[in-house]
Amino acid sequence: MPEQKNDLSILSWAEEDRPREKLLLKGKSALSDAELIAILIGSGTKSLSAVDVAKQILGNAANNLNELAKRSVKDLKKVKGIGEAKAIAIVSALELGRRRKNEEYMDKVRITCSNDIYELMKPDLMDLPKEEFWVILLNRANRLIKKEQISSGGVSGTVADPKIIFKAALDQYASSIILVHNHPSGNLHPSQSDINLTKKMKEAGNLLEIPVLDHVIFSDQGYISFADDGLL
Repeated sequence: MPEQKNDLSILSWAEEDRPREKLLLKGKSALSDAELIAILIGSGTKSLSAVDVAKQILGNAANNLNELAKRSVKDLKKVKGIGEAKAIAIVSALELGRRRKNEEYMDKVRITCSNDIYELMKPDLMDLPKEEFWVILLNRANRLIKKEQISSGGVSGTVADPKIIFKAALDQYASSIILVHNHPSGNLHPSQSDINLTKKMKEAGNLLEIPVLDHVIFSDQGYISFADDGLL
């Protein structure tokens, strides 16, 4: 005897089991990851509920939200029932979550050593195929005010304009700054242009009473610190 199919429409579920109603009745923490995603996408397919589609999305990311956050709109659209609008909604929600987490972390950050700088910049510079230049702005207690991208270039270099860097520092009333740029090649040896720029920036910082505390060259495998190596 063929197995009788269940009605897969969310509307047929008990009210307390529907994701939206469940959130209102029991609170957001009562919902599973799949149910929260189901609310984002709104509907499923003819044969799958929104929750079932959400479970497929999660399954494709090893049921890990960090992995799901790496998925592009194009990746998400490979799941049946997920069009561009639904994929964009998921990507946007996860990006908001990432920004919130980053802001919470940044509120507590105090730079005490070069490794703190490296860990702070990992979310921005890890796995990048191109070179980027960033400045970290600190208050008098060496607590993070902001980290700001100054420029983005190619595989072999990028331009860092001291005027832009110190404008960012002045705009945020920074007491000191740290320079950071990545070497996608993994080579941590500072170039002569890196050394020259650091010297120029240090001199400008002394004039403006916004000292340059360090210049860190970042790679996926590790880093070098001008301050640690006596190059500052």
